[in-house]
Amino acid sequence: MNPAGILPRTIFSAEHEAFREQVRRFIAAEIQPRHRQWEQAGRVPREIWNQAGKLGMLCCTVPQEWGGAGVDYLFSAIVLEELAYAQTPGPGFAIHSEMAVPYLVSFGTDVQKSHWLPRLCSGDAVAGVAMTEPGAGSDLRGIRTIARPDGSDYVLSGQKVFISNGQLGDVFVVAAKIAGNDDALSLFLVEADRPGFARGKNLDKLGHHAQDTSEIFFNDVRLPVANLIGEAGKGLKYLTHGLARERLTICVTCQARAEAVLADTVQYASERQLFGQRLGEMQNARYALAAVKADLTAGRALVDRLIADYLAGSLDGATAAAGKLWVTEMLGRAVDACLQLYGGWGYMTEYPIARAYADARVERIAGGTSEIMKEIIARTLLPRAHRQQG
Repeated sequence: MNPAGILPRTIFSAEHEAFREQVRRFIAAEIQPRHRQWEQAGRVPREIWNQAGKLGMLCCTVPQEWGGAGVDYLFSAIVLEELAYAQTPGPGFAIHSEMAVPYLVSFGTDVQKSHWLPRLCSGDAVAGVAMTEPGAGSDLRGIRTIARPDGSDYVLSGQKVFISNGQLGDVFVVAAKIAGNDDALSLFLVEADRPGFARGKNLDKLGHHAQDTSEIFFNDVRLPVANLIGEAGKGLKYLTHGLARERLTICVTCQARAEAVLADTVQYASERQLFGQRLGEMQNARYALAAVKADLTAGRALVDRLIADYLAGSLDGATAAAGKLWVTEMLGRAVDACLQLYGGWGYMTEYPIARAYADARVERIAGGTSEIMKEIIARTLLPRAHRQQG
């Protein structure tokens, strides 16, 4: 689907497009009509996860031996795009499938995989990632959550914040420092039903109102050593490994959102009467929309190249950071320019443009702020200056 008539796309096969049509029908029938209700409720019902799992929309790339479809990342991109084209960001499928589950696939033990992956692929269990803390966002060195060795167990203590799927999640990939080795992060699988695990309230956000976001607390949560993901002390390496895919996922979503917003605004401008003529006949509006389309054309070329590089195994972290910086900033420009054309109606949440505007703002923060993306890029340009600064 290409609602704004941006560049033709050549990366999808007929099999991909058949899957896209199936996903689109499901979203139109089961998600779009109920999304406003979910925004008011602050969460998506669990049955949507099960329905999506039956259609193969969750964890598309997980190998078949672990309960997934074992297909390529393009199937994941289709799910992300169709949710974005429909302007229905509520289901936290991206957090679950593209950010949490890949850590388990890449670094988990066979026991961890056999227990969790079939349930995560079917939607019977929901996953989240718990990295951010009140004093540690983009700077992971500020993490204070501690896992204390105690016999054959770890005892986890600390707090996380802004955790997507925080209310619905059954299991979380948690970053913590092991006591006695405060400079090295480790990753743990933490089940939500363990004694000492507690959820805070569903946070009241600027946007993404249908997606549950919480604080979560670890009050001496006892974890067996078997819940450690990979090796102790290698958490930062594992996190870095997953960042390219995480940032690509954000790029895919933001590009599709921008295309949907432009398509809606073109339709509005073709119908809205103002000063005896259609808004779309006014030069200022036409030029504003033309500028947005130019941005989206560049964005589509960039995002499809990033997808191709990821499929080829050649997408590096700095390039993914550059993509994330450009596409999220572009989305912000696009929704702002389009909202302006709606006038006062654009400020009313009954119009999708108002909700899209609010939803877009977090993308320049989540997954690493724009400022952090610039620092990552700058290090590839000025490595000596980076070393001198420590």
